[in-house]
Amino acid sequence: MIGVSRRESESMDTDTVVQQPKWWSLLAVFRAVAVVLVGSSVFSSTQGSSAQAAMNIAAFSIASAAIGVWIAVDHLPAVRKWRPLLLPWLLGVITVVSAAGANTHAGGALIFLGLAACITVGSDLDPWSRWTIVVLGVAAVEIGALVYGASGQAWLGYPLILLVGVLLGLNRGAYRIQAEQARALLARSEELRDEQSRAATLDERNRIAREIHDVLAHSLGALGVQIQAAKAVLTDQHDVARTVELLEQAQRMAADGLHETRRAVSALRSDTPPLNQVLAELTSAHQQRYQARVELRVSGNTRTLSPDASLALTRTAQEALVNTAKHAPHQPVHIRLDYDEGQTTLTVTNTLVDRSGPRKPAPRLATLDGGYGLSGMRERLLLIHGSLSVGPRDGEWVVTAVVPQ
Repeated sequence: MIGVSRRESESMDTDTVVQQPKWWSLLAVFRAVAVVLVGSSVFSSTQGSSAQAAMNIAAFSIASAAIGVWIAVDHLPAVRKWRPLLLPWLLGVITVVSAAGANTHAGGALIFLGLAACITVGSDLDPWSRWTIVVLGVAAVEIGALVYGASGQAWLGYPLILLVGVLLGLNRGAYRIQAEQARALLARSEELRDEQSRAATLDERNRIAREIHDVLAHSLGALGVQIQAAKAVLTDQHDVARTVELLEQAQRMAADGLHETRRAVSALRSDTPPLNQVLAELTSAHQQRYQARVELRVSGNTRTLSPDASLALTRTAQEALVNTAKHAPHQPVHIRLDYDEGQTTLTVTNTLVDRSGPRKPAPRLATLDGGYGLSGMRERLLLIHGSLSVGPRDGEWVVTAVVPQ
């Protein structure tokens, strides 16, 4: 439907289901009653029952006028505000005159206009108005039966028809209430889906931002260390060849950082490789870049971790290796990955630089990350109910990350 939202369309569909059948049914009954009354009146006039035929026409005319006002009240916005006040009177008039005229010689068809009115009485009116109209209708039937000498069938059958109409109306009203409740629940469920979609979008944006930040922080941090090392070699040792070598390594690191960024973006869309394989690649790359020995040990039964857990441990290992290159260059690094029952533990240790005794000051390698890297890792691990501990222990600097299974 052009220009209409799905929710509005469903609302209109529900109203259509409830309203359109009522009017089509009422108009069909109206036409049938009119045809029967016209034919019966002509026949009755030939049999000398013109007074009863006139009664039929009068009752039909009054009911028709009431039906016309009823249609106007339901469909014209200018008078729709009067519907709660006018509808009980209109339905009462239709029911009473139809019930009174039904006992004439040829007016039995009028009872079906009363039936149609009682259906709406049962579905749209409050209990007091509903049963008041029903009592008046039944009274009109019984009075008409006395006046016109109707058979016992009319005494019992016509009131029963009116009661059946009320019961049908009650059923239709219950269906309408269920339809309105279903529509409200549907609207609420759509709102909940929208909220969930927005929350999922925000979570995914945060995840992407965190991942890109960690990759860039690692790559740029390592690149900064390499450039500062080249600067220190050039200014302190005047070794141009060594400086060129370091700058070539920095260029390769920039290319590797770009590749790592692309791989991180790809990992956001697909499964990440096994953690032990990723750590093996990191150790190999670190040894080539910094000429520092890195030992990787894996214990326990290898298992597949969730993407978030695997990435958190990977970024923790990267940050620990970058910090090692910054603060303890050329020192051996030990990485241990333990697949324990219920959790997975990553431990990165490196020997602290021995600063005892006289020695030539080493070039100072400042961090471009401002010390934020490990704090970011701690936040990432907390999001998946993990933990991170960092600090010296027995002459070594130890970084330990734990994630639940």
